[in-house]
Amino acid sequence: MSNHLSPPALVTQMGGSYAAKLGINLDSLNTHEVYKWFVASLLYGAPISGSVATRTWHVFAKNDILTPKRMIERGWDKLVSLLDQGGYVRYDYKTATKLLDVNHALLKDYAGNLNELHAAATDDRDLEQRIMDLGKGVGKVTVNIFLRELRGRWIKANPPLSPLALKAAQILGYFPDNWNGDPDDVLAYLQGLWKKCGMTAERFCDFEAAMIRKGLEIRRSEGRHRRLVGIGQ
Repeated sequence: MSNHLSPPALVTQMGGSYAAKLGINLDSLNTHEVYKWFVASLLYGAPISGSVATRTWHVFAKNDILTPKRMIERGWDKLVSLLDQGGYVRYDYKTATKLLDVNHALLKDYAGNLNELHAAATDDRDLEQRIMDLGKGVGKVTVNIFLRELRGRWIKANPPLSPLALKAAQILGYFPDNWNGDPDDVLAYLQGLWKKCGMTAERFCDFEAAMIRKGLEIRRSEGRHRRLVGIGQ
């Protein structure tokens, strides 16, 4: 580990929390801030580029629709228009419908408050299911994106480590040589490593986000290598 980037150094190099990068502050668990990150997670959860999802979220923020009531008041046509402005063209109709369905359910079942949803959940699995039950199309990918940033803040937020983060951790040498830890132990090990650096559990999302970005970088690099190999053959 001494010959590799420390977790805080990786965060400095790659960047931390995805929510913070959008200007969302989850530290106090303010209802509005949690909701803004939820909308971002719905956008990031589609099979579309992160840059398009980010741009679309900023379009939503600029048009001041980031509350459940405002989202519903704007209606389907307006949502489609805003999604198109962000470049979300291929998924605009389906995503507009999903956003309306999810916000109707959130208002009906939890008064529009995701903190109430968390409080109502009996454990981490029930929390994940309640989020998915908000609407068709809210799947595991979206749930994991959303909950990763709330790990260490919401007591029941305990999604699995992203495969991209795991790949980065392995290549960066964060695990001991010949370590054959159980998959369930990997997350705990990395959290312990983060803590040893004097960092708090609430900020583990920075480390995880940095590993995900590193994992994406590695995947892109491997993709280029495979293409070069293919051309050579």
